[in-house]
Amino acid sequence: MKIFENECRFSYPWAQVSAAHWRKYPNEKADHVVAVDTLKREFDAEKGILRIERLITCRQGAPRWIVKLVGATEESYVREVSEINLKDRSLVLKSVNLTFSNIMSVQETVRYVPDAKNPESETLFRQDAKITAYGALSRFANNMMEDFTIDRFKQNAARGRAGFESVLERFTPRPQSPASA
Repeated sequence: MKIFENECRFSYPWAQVSAAHWRKYPNEKADHVVAVDTLKREFDAEKGILRIERLITCRQGAPRWIVKLVGATEESYVREVSEINLKDRSLVLKSVNLTFSNIMSVQETVRYVPDAKNPESETLFRQDAKITAYGALSRFANNMMEDFTIDRFKQNAARGRAGFESVLERFTPRPQSPASA
Protein backbone atom coordinates (compact mmCIF):
# COMPACT_ATOMS: atom_id res chain seq x y z
CA MET A 1 0.00 0.00 0.00
CA LYS A 2 1.18 3.51 -0.84
CA ILE A 3 -0.14 6.72 0.70
CA PHE A 4 -0.37 10.13 -0.91
CA GLU A 5 -0.95 13.23 1.24
CA ASN A 6 -1.39 16.82 0.19
CA GLU A 7 -2.34 19.97 2.08
CA CYS A 8 -2.71 23.60 1.04
CA ARG A 9 -4.64 26.75 1.86
CA PHE A 10 -6.91 28.74 -0.39
CA SER A 11 -7.12 32.48 0.30
CA TYR A 12 -10.90 32.43 0.12
CA PRO A 13 -13.56 31.84 2.79
CA TRP A 14 -14.95 28.33 3.21
CA ALA A 15 -18.42 29.24 1.85
CA GLN A 16 -16.88 30.48 -1.38
CA VAL A 17 -14.51 27.51 -1.75
CA SER A 18 -17.23 24.96 -1.05
CA ALA A 19 -19.57 26.64 -3.56
CA ALA A 20 -16.83 26.86 -6.21
CA HIS A 21 -15.98 23.18 -5.73
CA TRP A 22 -19.10 22.22 -7.69
CA ARG A 23 -17.80 24.27 -10.64
CA LYS A 24 -14.29 22.83 -10.51
CA TYR A 25 -14.72 20.77 -13.69
CA PRO A 26 -14.30 21.30 -16.51
CA ASN A 27 -11.32 23.62 -16.31
CA GLU A 28 -8.35 24.24 -18.58
CA LYS A 29 -5.74 22.88 -16.16
CA ALA A 30 -7.40 19.54 -15.35
CA ASP A 31 -8.53 18.38 -18.76
CA HIS A 32 -8.21 14.72 -17.73
CA VAL A 33 -11.66 15.02 -16.09
CA VAL A 34 -14.07 14.78 -19.01
CA ALA A 35 -17.43 14.34 -17.26
CA VAL A 36 -19.02 14.65 -13.82
CA ASP A 37 -22.51 13.20 -13.44
CA THR A 38 -24.62 13.65 -10.31
CA LEU A 39 -26.25 10.36 -9.37
CA LYS A 40 -28.02 11.28 -6.14
CA ARG A 41 -28.66 14.21 -3.78
CA GLU A 42 -30.03 14.01 -0.24
CA PHE A 43 -30.44 16.73 2.36
CA ASP A 44 -30.84 16.01 6.06
CA ALA A 45 -32.41 19.24 7.33
CA GLU A 46 -32.14 18.21 10.96
CA LYS A 47 -28.37 17.67 10.77
CA GLY A 48 -27.74 20.32 8.11
CA ILE A 49 -25.91 17.84 5.86
CA LEU A 50 -26.15 17.68 2.09
CA ARG A 51 -24.95 14.36 0.63
CA ILE A 52 -24.15 14.15 -3.08
CA GLU A 53 -23.04 11.08 -5.02
CA ARG A 54 -21.31 11.61 -8.37
CA LEU A 55 -19.69 9.58 -11.14
CA ILE A 56 -16.49 11.13 -12.47
CA THR A 57 -15.10 10.12 -15.86
CA CYS A 58 -11.39 10.64 -16.45
CA ARG A 59 -9.39 10.19 -19.63
CA GLN A 60 -5.64 9.89 -19.39
CA GLY A 61 -3.25 7.61 -21.14
CA ALA A 62 -1.84 4.71 -19.19
CA PRO A 63 1.74 3.59 -19.80
CA ARG A 64 2.18 0.83 -22.35
CA TRP A 65 3.29 -1.68 -19.69
CA ILE A 66 0.06 -1.18 -17.73
CA VAL A 67 -2.03 -1.56 -20.88
CA LYS A 68 -0.27 -4.86 -21.64
CA LEU A 69 -0.44 -6.04 -18.04
CA VAL A 70 -4.12 -5.36 -17.32
CA GLY A 71 -5.68 -4.28 -20.62
CA ALA A 72 -6.17 -0.69 -19.50
CA THR A 73 -8.25 1.77 -21.47
CA GLU A 74 -8.01 5.56 -21.58
CA GLU A 75 -11.25 6.09 -19.67
CA SER A 76 -11.64 5.40 -15.99
CA TYR A 77 -14.54 5.91 -13.61
CA VAL A 78 -14.57 7.11 -10.02
CA ARG A 79 -17.45 7.15 -7.53
CA GLU A 80 -17.42 10.21 -5.27
CA VAL A 81 -19.62 10.76 -2.21
CA SER A 82 -19.58 14.27 -0.74
CA GLU A 83 -21.00 15.53 2.52
CA ILE A 84 -21.39 19.24 3.13
CA ASN A 85 -22.00 19.98 6.80
CA LEU A 86 -23.38 23.50 7.02
CA LYS A 87 -23.30 23.56 10.83
CA ASP A 88 -19.64 22.52 11.13
CA ARG A 89 -18.63 24.23 7.87
CA SER A 90 -16.94 21.21 6.36
CA LEU A 91 -16.96 19.60 2.94
CA VAL A 92 -15.69 16.01 2.89
CA LEU A 93 -15.36 14.03 -0.33
CA LYS A 94 -14.64 10.32 -0.42
CA SER A 95 -13.91 8.66 -3.72
CA VAL A 96 -13.04 5.18 -4.90
CA ASN A 97 -12.04 3.84 -8.29
CA LEU A 98 -14.58 1.73 -10.15
CA THR A 99 -12.29 0.90 -13.07
CA PHE A 100 -9.91 -2.00 -12.36
CA SER A 101 -11.15 -2.27 -8.79
CA ASN A 102 -10.45 -6.01 -9.00
CA ILE A 103 -6.68 -5.35 -9.18
CA MET A 104 -6.24 -1.98 -7.47
CA SER A 105 -7.98 0.07 -4.82
CA VAL A 106 -7.66 3.85 -4.82
CA GLN A 107 -9.45 5.40 -1.85
CA GLU A 108 -9.24 9.17 -1.63
CA THR A 109 -10.51 11.56 1.03
CA VAL A 110 -10.57 15.33 0.56
CA ARG A 111 -11.51 17.83 3.27
CA TYR A 112 -12.24 21.54 2.97
CA VAL A 113 -12.56 23.33 6.33
CA PRO A 114 -12.06 26.91 7.51
CA ASP A 115 -8.41 27.53 8.37
CA ALA A 116 -7.90 27.54 12.17
CA LYS A 117 -5.84 30.76 12.12
CA ASN A 118 -7.95 32.68 9.58
CA PRO A 119 -11.37 30.97 9.57
CA GLU A 120 -13.22 33.82 7.86
CA SER A 121 -10.78 34.34 4.99
CA GLU A 122 -8.89 31.09 4.33
CA THR A 123 -9.82 27.48 3.69
CA LEU A 124 -7.65 24.48 4.50
CA PHE A 125 -7.57 21.69 1.91
CA ARG A 126 -6.41 18.22 2.94
CA GLN A 127 -6.16 15.28 0.57
CA ASP A 128 -5.06 11.74 1.25
CA ALA A 129 -5.19 8.64 -0.88
CA LYS A 130 -4.52 5.01 -0.08
CA ILE A 131 -3.43 3.03 -3.11
CA THR A 132 -3.24 -0.75 -2.98
CA ALA A 133 -2.53 -3.07 -5.91
CA TYR A 134 -3.47 -6.69 -5.32
CA GLY A 135 -4.68 -9.81 -7.02
CA ALA A 136 -2.75 -12.13 -9.30
CA LEU A 137 -0.01 -9.61 -10.02
CA SER A 138 3.49 -10.13 -8.67
CA ARG A 139 4.75 -8.00 -5.80
CA PHE A 140 7.07 -6.24 -8.29
CA ALA A 141 4.18 -5.44 -10.66
CA ASN A 142 2.00 -4.32 -7.74
CA ASN A 143 4.73 -1.94 -6.55
CA MET A 144 5.18 -0.55 -10.06
CA MET A 145 1.43 0.08 -10.39
CA GLU A 146 1.26 1.72 -6.95
CA ASP A 147 4.29 3.92 -7.74
CA PHE A 148 2.80 4.94 -11.08
CA THR A 149 -0.52 5.77 -9.43
CA ILE A 150 1.17 7.85 -6.70
CA ASP A 151 3.10 9.79 -9.38
CA ARG A 152 -0.11 10.36 -11.35
CA PHE A 153 -1.84 11.54 -8.17
CA LYS A 154 0.94 14.08 -7.58
CA GLN A 155 0.64 15.38 -11.15
CA ASN A 156 -3.15 15.56 -11.00
CA ALA A 157 -3.09 17.22 -7.56
CA ALA A 158 -0.89 20.02 -8.91
CA ARG A 159 -3.08 20.40 -12.01
CA GLY A 160 -6.23 20.24 -9.89
CA ARG A 161 -5.04 22.97 -7.55
CA ALA A 162 -4.06 25.27 -10.42
CA GLY A 163 -7.40 24.62 -12.10
CA PHE A 164 -9.35 25.22 -8.91
CA GLU A 165 -7.48 28.48 -8.29
CA SER A 166 -8.59 29.64 -11.76
CA VAL A 167 -12.20 28.65 -10.96
CA LEU A 168 -12.03 30.57 -7.66
CA GLU A 169 -10.65 33.63 -9.46
CA ARG A 170 -13.49 33.50 -12.01
CA PHE A 171 -16.15 33.37 -9.31
CA THR A 172 -14.62 35.92 -6.95
CA PRO A 173 -16.47 39.22 -6.97
CA ARG A 174 -14.02 42.01 -7.67
CA PRO A 175 -14.49 45.43 -6.08
CA GLN A 176 -15.51 48.06 -8.62
CA SER A 177 -13.14 50.92 -9.19
CA PRO A 178 -14.59 54.43 -8.65
CA ALA A 179 -14.38 55.12 -12.41
CA SER A 180 -16.62 52.15 -13.29
CA ALA A 181 -19.16 52.67 -10.49
